[in-house]
Amino acid sequence: MTTMTLQVPEELENDHDETVRLIAAKLYESGKLTLGQAAEMCGMKKWDFAEILINYGVHYFDSSATADLNDFNQSSGK
Repeated sequence: MTTMTLQVPEELENDHDETVRLIAAKLYESGKLTLGQAAEMCGMKKWDFAEILINYGVHYFDSSATADLNDFNQSSGK
């Protein structure tokens, strides 16, 4: 992962984790990140991050989630 610096209003400093989750959720929703990439951005496991998506009204079972499931199935020999 690459580190980016983002200037935000000071009011968001106290909500750092929530701000990162919101950005990751929106990048996932727009198709810029896979579920795994968005979860990694937040320092979370995929399925934990999928629960976060619900808070933002983002549906997590889409083509990137299907691709993640296929990757998992291939790696586990299923």
